[in-house]
Amino acid sequence: MKWIVSTFKIGTDSKIADFGCGPGLYAAALAKHGARVTGIDFSSRSIGYAKKVACRTRLDINYVNQNYLDFEPEDRFDLVLMIMCDFCALNPSQRKGLLNKFHTILKHGGSVLLDAYSRAAFEQREEAASYELNQLNGFWSPDNYYGFLNTFKYEKEKVILDKYTIVEPGRTRQVYNWFQCFAPEDLEREFEEAHFSIKGLYSDVAGTPYDHRSGEFAVIAGKDLPAEMSHR
Repeated sequence: MKWIVSTFKIGTDSKIADFGCGPGLYAAALAKHGARVTGIDFSSRSIGYAKKVACRTRLDINYVNQNYLDFEPEDRFDLVLMIMCDFCALNPSQRKGLLNKFHTILKHGGSVLLDAYSRAAFEQREEAASYELNQLNGFWSPDNYYGFLNTFKYEKEKVILDKYTIVEPGRTRQVYNWFQCFAPEDLEREFEEAHFSIKGLYSDVAGTPYDHRSGEFAVIAGKDLPAEMSHR
């Protein structure tokens, strides 16, 4: 948070949109620095928790319980955040639409900060199958269950699928967790198509210098002026 506040000069004049805000960890911290924050998340439980924290700590934060792909605000922002590699869970058309949305809702000179899984993360993962009683420490159910995990890699697309099969006494269900792994030039290309320029490349959202061996990396992208304005 110290790096984000310093890098983007966060203060009382800052308007920030936190896409996929979850329980409001970043939103609350930024609001404590005086920023006017809007947090968007489709999890009603996360938003409910975030609102309780904001009320308890007397922070004025606008929380929106909505799929951020459908979020169409009237406000314009200085900074858009998308942290915890949410961008990697979206398919190419969703990413394109979201970056265009970012461009629309940002003020001139505004920025995007997001992180993504790297090509190194793709190489480090292996296709595998495993099972465990109460897999992920009981994450999938409060009752006993067997969890089966099948991991698949798609080399050409640099996509990984974690397929979870959850077997309980009364039901069996499957959860598909897809995520894309990027090289910095992949993200740069997608941002440029949406009229952004990459301003910074790091190993994480704490400003650690970029290392190609890192499993994640972060980018700062700045909103470009429309072509007709940039020549004036």
